Amino acid sequence: MNKTASKLAIESLQKSPSGIKGFDEITGGGLPTGRPTLICGGAGCGKTLFGLEFLVRGATQFNEPGILLSFEETIEELTKNVASLGFDLEDLVKNKKIALDYVRVERSEIEETGEYDLEGLFIRLAYAIDSIGAKRVVLDTIESLFAGLPNQLILRAELRRLFRWLKEKGVTAIITGERGDKTFTRQGLEEYVSDCVIMLDHRVTEQTSTRRLRVVKYRGSTHGTNEYPFLIDENGFSVLPVTSLGLNHTVSNKRVSSGITLLDKMLEGKGYYRGSTVLVSGTAGVGKTSIAAHFAEAACKRGERVLYFCFEESPDQLMRNMLSIGIKLEPWVQKGLLQFHATRPTLYGLEMHLAVTHKIVNAFKPDIVILDPVNTFVVSDKEYEVKTMLMRIVDFLKSKNITALFTSLTSGDTSLENSDVGISSLIDTWLLLRDIELSSERNRGMYVLKSRGMANSNQIREFILTDHGVELREVYIGASGGLTGSARVAQEALEDAELLKRKHEIEHKKREIERKRKALESKIATLHADFDSEESEAVKLIKAEQDIIKKLEQDKMEMAISRKAVMEKRAPVNLKKSL
Repeated sequence: MNKTASKLAIESLQKSPSGIKGFDEITGGGLPTGRPTLICGGAGCGKTLFGLEFLVRGATQFNEPGILLSFEETIEELTKNVASLGFDLEDLVKNKKIALDYVRVERSEIEETGEYDLEGLFIRLAYAIDSIGAKRVVLDTIESLFAGLPNQLILRAELRRLFRWLKEKGVTAIITGERGDKTFTRQGLEEYVSDCVIMLDHRVTEQTSTRRLRVVKYRGSTHGTNEYPFLIDENGFSVLPVTSLGLNHTVSNKRVSSGITLLDKMLEGKGYYRGSTVLVSGTAGVGKTSIAAHFAEAACKRGERVLYFCFEESPDQLMRNMLSIGIKLEPWVQKGLLQFHATRPTLYGLEMHLAVTHKIVNAFKPDIVILDPVNTFVVSDKEYEVKTMLMRIVDFLKSKNITALFTSLTSGDTSLENSDVGISSLIDTWLLLRDIELSSERNRGMYVLKSRGMANSNQIREFILTDHGVELREVYIGASGGLTGSARVAQEALEDAELLKRKHEIEHKKREIERKRKALESKIATLHADFDSEESEAVKLIKAEQDIIKKLEQDKMEMAISRKAVMEKRAPVNLKKSL
């Protein structure tokens, strides 16, 4: 039922909240105020507890005192039975919040003038109501009240009278009744005179029991019409309103690391979207749980709370096994950041698993939820029921922005790209682990089959488990394609040898070049030395020649000067005069 319908229902009909988790959501506010409600079902389905919790919650949470008239169990028996649920009836009675009365029905005590009459009961009930100002009344059970009365006409008349009297008193009443063979009750009449009929069912299917609740009718109000699983535990009654979940949850753009660096790199280097769903599937022994453990450890290191559902291993066994790959989970359990919940899928029915998941998630308030593995729920031909349950879990977790990781075992005779539980369409990121058989070896590979809203690698990475955790290797492509295991090692050895050979050749060439360079430099040095020697000799010769030339010029000058002096002593000859 959507919010608009719920709002209209509350406005059109005044309702008294039951305080029972989930039930008020289904009915749009609780039970009809001032009107009778029939709670019917078989033995052990929880009718009395439903009525008692309605009274206790009303007295403690809504300040509405209540009265319980029991026709089967004594006050002492009721008090002891509900003490394990945390209900202190003695204290509530002492404070006049609740009144308890046990009525031992004997036909002779309520029969007057030969006719079956409830007048004595009305007087007794009216006194109890007035004594504490009761707003709520529970009658448990109606079969005991009318035991031994064969006349259906009188029975029907008295039932109408009882319901009319309760309405006139203005109390919100619950009447419990045993279910008949083909009718809601043994008499088959109560549902026609009740304004609200709630059916409780405790069924056993394939040796697994499940409790379910259904609102058969609700006059003047819309309501959820499906069957809803419910729990009875130390906290009392709780109903799981599965149909209220839908595709209206908000999403986050934040990312969370997978705990494996190279896997994050395959997802844009950032990991998963917070609040998304992740499926890790593959055949047996490929490492699905190891990836889940990495994710849990990484979340705890960030200070986030992780709820880990184990369906195949005990927590101690899982933590011991993860130590072999260097993942230590026990410290996070001790710090309260990691909580394990280990059960066999056959412990109870699918609806009960769903209800338990809701309860534990609401109590622990985790950031991360891991279910490992989910395919163990598939028993016989229950694949559709399992898919429905997991769909409800996915919607529930997304509505709380919880990141969920599921592991799933893929059968060897089925397609790897098909989960055994058929939930692939619900998944945001799907990691597929596969066996790679090559050279008589079995190795592991991983690839991202899909990842909504982000770019992702299309490569198959070799996936190995080491003493320091999961390790993904970069894609290795040889001449014959992708290689893994010893084939990869052998090919790497060949390539390393070839590379070393080439390095040696390069070093040899470098040494040869160096030798030639040094020889050349030696020759150049010798030539330089010879040149320097010859140059030195040439300079000396040039200097000597220059000195000789200078001496000759000097001698010539001196000679010229000497000759000029002689000529000046002689008289010059006047040729013209002579001529």
